[in-house]
Amino acid sequence: MGVLEGLEPAGVFHIFEEICSIPHGSGNTDAIAEYCVNFAEKRGLLCSRDEYNNVIIKKAASAGCKSDEPLLLQGHLDMVCEKNFDSDPKFDFKKDPLRIAVMDDHVYAKGTTLGGDDGIAVAYMLAILDDNTLKHPALECLFTSDEETGMIGMQGLDTSSLRSKRMINLDSEEEGEILVSSAGGRKVKCHTPVGYHDRTGLSYDIVICGLLGGHSGSEIDKYRGNANLMLGRLLYYLKDKISYDLYYLKGGLQDNAIPREAKASVIIDAKDASKLEDLVTEFEMTVINEYRKIENNITIYCESGSETTEKVLNDEAREKIIFLLMTIPDGIAKMCPESESIVQTSSNAGIMRLREDYFSLIVSIRSSISSEKEALSDKLKYLTETIGGEYIIESDYPAWEYRERSKIRDIVAASYAELFDKQPKLTSIHAGLECGIIFDKLKGIDIVSIGPDLEDVHTPKEKLSIPSTERTWRLLLRILEKCADE
Repeated sequence: MGVLEGLEPAGVFHIFEEICSIPHGSGNTDAIAEYCVNFAEKRGLLCSRDEYNNVIIKKAASAGCKSDEPLLLQGHLDMVCEKNFDSDPKFDFKKDPLRIAVMDDHVYAKGTTLGGDDGIAVAYMLAILDDNTLKHPALECLFTSDEETGMIGMQGLDTSSLRSKRMINLDSEEEGEILVSSAGGRKVKCHTPVGYHDRTGLSYDIVICGLLGGHSGSEIDKYRGNANLMLGRLLYYLKDKISYDLYYLKGGLQDNAIPREAKASVIIDAKDASKLEDLVTEFEMTVINEYRKIENNITIYCESGSETTEKVLNDEAREKIIFLLMTIPDGIAKMCPESESIVQTSSNAGIMRLREDYFSLIVSIRSSISSEKEALSDKLKYLTETIGGEYIIESDYPAWEYRERSKIRDIVAASYAELFDKQPKLTSIHAGLECGIIFDKLKGIDIVSIGPDLEDVHTPKEKLSIPSTERTWRLLLRILEKCADE
């Protein structure tokens, strides 16, 4: 018996549970793409898969459909892989199935992200393709790969086989909202060379954890703490108060997730142990006070090791790293003038790593204004090159611009109002969606984005609302009927 058996819509949750049993983190989408292909072939549906693991499945219009215009449904196959290291450090996203469970009215995964972003979209589309009783126009279902790491699949997609001029993206995370535009983005690496020398002394690990984290687009306006930059601030705070050398630095797992944890390892003189511990505790109290209305579980501590000899950063390299962490733009750069509730431009220093010969900081830049995205990118480039580093643009995608007239938006809004006796909210999102790329590739395509309620995406606290999943399913079916009848 499946964990989700008995939940409605049954077909959607059955498929979602199957998806959760297949490892499908970004960069590891072979198995989930193959699952979709096999699903289509067993049902005699036209299907194609490209070198990026994008999958397109097509289904003819149902009997009695009046429209000859196809509808494109779209979601992505990959998920963000975040876990609580203290709950199961051996859990491997590349081979282990997610340990899904139900609590109250939500589905979640024990100790890890759930992948409701965007597994529920995949489940919706496959459930629609599986049900021959539904009324619908001709369908083109697009399953893209590696959305979470720069929208690689959509970037490489050949759209020549697609006929649709209207599209529903299923990567939204709040029921009752119809997304009508989204930000463009750029993933960049600030990369600086480092040098080392040997030092003998007492080792200490300094750890920052317990932060809320979250999606660096949709939750950047929550002003949550960034563990990477918080640790940089702590290292700066210590440097004039105690002599230490740095030999390990790591934080964050995804460029598009606000970092929840970061760790540094240092060498000090044994006589300074108590002083270091006091300074770290003092810093923790300062930060807890600053974030008292935002974060409720910040933990900053240090643990002593043993006398050891390590290759530690030379003074110049250490100062460059601390300088970068103290000055890199992070968080909201500008709010949208037309709507003070929408972020216009932001950045997130999502991943930091100290390697054998370099230090890297990977930053996600977002903006609904292309010139502001360029300006913020230039600022990071100038800052990185000023300290002798290299600035690398790893990926870039355009914004999805608002369309004054939209037939599909009207259909979705009318369907929602009929079903739930209230008007949906039309809004924009600061998070990047693949809509921007396909909007650019398929000139003139009419797009909206919808989805059920998802909370704390890109964190191990992620959960999917069961009632919202059912209501969004009913909304999708009503939209299909209207598109078939128009």
